[in-house]
Amino acid sequence: MSAPATPMLRTRTSTLVGSDGPLAIYEAAPAEAAQSAVIIIHEAFGVTDHIADVTRRAANAGLHAVAPDFFHRAPAGVAAYGDLQAAALNFGGLSDEGIVADLDATLAHLESKGFTSDRIGVIGFCFGGRVAFLLAAKRKIGAAATLYGGGISVASTFLPFPALTDSIASMQTPWLGMYGEADMGVPQEEVDLLEQAMAADASVEYKMIRYPDAGHAFHNDTLPSYNEKAAKAAWSQALDWLSAHGVN
Repeated sequence: MSAPATPMLRTRTSTLVGSDGPLAIYEAAPAEAAQSAVIIIHEAFGVTDHIADVTRRAANAGLHAVAPDFFHRAPAGVAAYGDLQAAALNFGGLSDEGIVADLDATLAHLESKGFTSDRIGVIGFCFGGRVAFLLAAKRKIGAAATLYGGGISVASTFLPFPALTDSIASMQTPWLGMYGEADMGVPQEEVDLLEQAMAADASVEYKMIRYPDAGHAFHNDTLPSYNEKAAKAAWSQALDWLSAHGVN
């Protein structure tokens, strides 16, 4: 369900200093001061209207929510859903080091607003799901949640980044992974490998949930892949995970 901006919700686009130029973030906050914040990480298509809507949903849940645009290095910007060629152009010049630098700029922005790192969470989708895992591995914040993030246990054929299994043993943030059992983009074999690697090496609290009959992008209610039952369950479980770790 869409969550439009209302007089009770404050929204704006801010510009931060990113690692490779200006970093835009879409920001949504409840009318009353929030106690915690969440970073919403976009899919391979950028900060779309859908991602802005998800950011407002998080604000409506009482969190100060921000969605940074990691594709500021590429001219394509927001790509239409389904246009994989345009989406692929957005990865030009982007590396894990650049992603972490942009995340650090976003964290510093939230900390400047009074949110301590333990009161900051992250929720990521698709490409953003991998980014949420990367943040959980590299930085200590309140909690992280990944929805159908590929390229974690094995290198993705679409995302031009390395696998992240070598980072599991040094993870710093509790992590929740949510995957659809019918996801052709992140097949169950890949999820199995991730679950096995987490069981073997993770020193942080983690949990993995699988949703029957849900495919890739099951949370995106603008696409045919939307699975209402799985989407509502995953969103609720992501917020519960953050809340259970002090991000509420």
